Amino acid sequence: MKLAKLGFFKVALEQLRRNKLRSFLTMLGMIIGVSSVILLISIGSGLKAYINEQFEDLGSNIVYVMPVAEAQLRGQGGGFSPGATTTFDQADLADLERLKLADLVVPMANFSALAAYKSEEFLAQGLGCTVDIAESMNLKFEYGRFFTKSEESRGKSIVVLAGKVKEELFGESNPVGKKIKVEGEVFEVVGSVAKKGGGLGNDIDSHVYLPYKTVWRLLGKKEFHFFTVSAKSQEEIPELKNEIEKALLKNYEEDDFSVVDQADLLSTIGNILNILTAGLAGIAAISLVVGGVGIMNIMFVSVTERIKEIGLRKAVGATSSDILWQFLLESVVVAVVGGLIGVVFSWLLTLVINKFFPAQVTLWSVVLAFGVSSLIGVVFGVVPARRAAALSPIEALRYE
Repeated sequence: MKLAKLGFFKVALEQLRRNKLRSFLTMLGMIIGVSSVILLISIGSGLKAYINEQFEDLGSNIVYVMPVAEAQLRGQGGGFSPGATTTFDQADLADLERLKLADLVVPMANFSALAAYKSEEFLAQGLGCTVDIAESMNLKFEYGRFFTKSEESRGKSIVVLAGKVKEELFGESNPVGKKIKVEGEVFEVVGSVAKKGGGLGNDIDSHVYLPYKTVWRLLGKKEFHFFTVSAKSQEEIPELKNEIEKALLKNYEEDDFSVVDQADLLSTIGNILNILTAGLAGIAAISLVVGGVGIMNIMFVSVTERIKEIGLRKAVGATSSDILWQFLLESVVVAVVGGLIGVVFSWLLTLVINKFFPAQVTLWSVVLAFGVSSLIGVVFGVVPARRAAALSPIEALRYE
């Protein structure tokens, strides 16, 4: 029986070889379907990996204190927005710095900052902060230094550039000592932070860091938009969050702010990305069903074209089961070969996409797409195969 099935497999391959164009057009639906499913899942997986890396770069023990509207926006994968109704002040900073479990408290005044040097411009994300941000977020310097406590307290017009901003304004040259304009005001560059990688929206490579008192003067408002609080260890994060909430509830309502750690943010963002990826992959999978219908139609055509061949084979001893296996295997081979081409094509395309956008092929997406394409070959091949198997040898030989 195994030898017979091997013979059917050879016949199936021979049919593909003899009808190359028709076979390719039949496979096209499977190629597009498998490629689409794998590509969309790869982009979703790559995006999740990118976000995880970005959070790891910021440090693993950080708790974020944000206005509720801003916390919701951050949980949806967006950036920080100074348009939230709740803002914080220096008294809140002092309250948080007094907490027992707080290691580093970094206040941030956030704004969109147009940075310009000569003819070059870049829309950066401005952060008015304290010098502690360098340690809190593991910033590593390419050139120069961060501003000092003294420069921070005096509100000096100095700026530290993140990697992408430095690259856009100065290319490969050293920016230290150069004068740039931020929102029309002249600032001296004292340092630039090494590029962390990535290119997704307002990422951490798009920041310009300024003393918070300088930003207060620039914006004309003495307010903070959020805080980052570093715990001394990961084990102390839940207790630290409770301490922060108790401290802020003295001056704010519970609905005015949100205290979240990286695990909370990653879980929220991950759930959103999973739903989005699953939905898009489900839509792409429709093309697999369309490809299956194409296989079934072509197999019906193949059965009609080869009725005399079926009658002749049955006349010399082939059973209905033999005919069923032959046509079913032809259908499966079309689906499997189309699936394999789709896997290779999506892998190559993912390599190209990854140069511009986070994407990575996952084993489970390949197994899922290839498995479904093979199953479709079986399901949509059964009906035409059964029709071929049910033909009477006498009627088949008489067929014109």
